[in-house]
Amino acid sequence: MSNAPGTIPIEQINARVHEQSAVIDDITREIHRVIVGQDYMVSRMLVGLLAGGHILLEGVPGLAKTLAVTTLSATLQASFKRIQFTPDLLPADLIGTLIFNQKLGEFVPKKGPVFANFILADEINRAPAKVQSALLEAMQEHQVTISETTYPLPNPFLVMATQNPLEQEGTYPLPEAQVDRFMLKLIIPYPTRDEERLIMERMVCGDEIAVRQVATPEQVLALRELSRDIYMEERLREYILDLVFATREPARFPRLKELEGLIECGASPRASIYLAQAAKAHALLEHRGYVTPDDIKAIGRDIMRHRIILTYEAEAEQVSQEDIVSRLFDEIEVP
Repeated sequence: MSNAPGTIPIEQINARVHEQSAVIDDITREIHRVIVGQDYMVSRMLVGLLAGGHILLEGVPGLAKTLAVTTLSATLQASFKRIQFTPDLLPADLIGTLIFNQKLGEFVPKKGPVFANFILADEINRAPAKVQSALLEAMQEHQVTISETTYPLPNPFLVMATQNPLEQEGTYPLPEAQVDRFMLKLIIPYPTRDEERLIMERMVCGDEIAVRQVATPEQVLALRELSRDIYMEERLREYILDLVFATREPARFPRLKELEGLIECGASPRASIYLAQAAKAHALLEHRGYVTPDDIKAIGRDIMRHRIILTYEAEAEQVSQEDIVSRLFDEIEVP
């Protein structure tokens, strides 16, 4: 069980980090045997894995989003299911349904692909809202209700979803309740010229790279427990609250008063929770037993960018969520 904040000596936490974090390096090494570059995407996926937070990856086609998720899953000795979201997909195709068993003379549950440790929801914005919403209970409560019976999902359980930008045809915006359940939203950039040259050479050769399983579900759960014990000072908790409350009450912050007419709805309490959890996971990823302001700043944009709803005025002035989040981290004083 995790201890209350500050009850475990930092030296002890650092020793545990040094002892257990080797498996993180093994996972990273295996992923980079397949994925060229994309250090940002790989590190944030590991933050989500360590913090137990679902991940939404957005980018144009061809940026190795799906390959990165499947490669991460291949490094772990855990069950994995890929669900291709399409306009004709039904909720029962995800969570399952009841079917009539003639031998038993009764209806029995047939569980859907969501019953796995790792779920790849590929192109999640290709399916309508009713299908996307079928994941809500699974993502929040880690359980699924079929008819009148509730079934627990495997532990660990993690949803990694990909989506193409909404400007492309044939996509549906994700419901706000769905988006808020993703701990991280990653905006995947294009590779550099040198990285793309190496990608081209690998793909032309066509040699398949085998990925080794280097971790077990039990090791993942142990790392999550260790992540919760990473030390965070009280002033860093206040810094997180300042960042979140500035999206709700910007007028209370002298340097952010002009944002008041640009934000329709600020970040939810999940933002505070996820900022703290992800900052601890980032510290663990950096082999530290304590959180620094740089950990919060490193993952802050990925936590906040999808939790701010803009006003029509902001859209008219072409102000984006990225602009708002950048202002928050530029103007709010770092402890």
